[in-house]
Amino acid sequence: MSQASLTVSQHTTADGVHVLALAGEIDHTTADVFRQALTADDGSSRCTVVDFHDVTFMDSSGINVLVAANNAARAHGGRLRLAHTPNRVLDLLRIVGLDDVIPLYATLQQALAPEAVA
Repeated sequence: MSQASLTVSQHTTADGVHVLALAGEIDHTTADVFRQALTADDGSSRCTVVDFHDVTFMDSSGINVLVAANNAARAHGGRLRLAHTPNRVLDLLRIVGLDDVIPLYATLQQALAPEAVA
């Protein structure tokens, strides 16, 4: 059995939005990588957008990371947005009700639109 792999690319837009692009699987072996990427922001960004385009799998470990990150962002007046979520991951988000808590966008461009991050 092979261990899951997750890579994270990140940058901050000119508007100050922290953007994470994920590729791979989010499970108990990679959740810390995801968590650290979400908390690596220096605090200057009030909005974080996570692009799930290349995520092939996510289990409850990823859900726990998202819930904690969303709670932390809201506690500090920030926002978390999810973009380009594959159906397999989207189904999980809907089952646990996170689609009602964290805004989901079909594309990264939509998640980064001024009205989305305002």
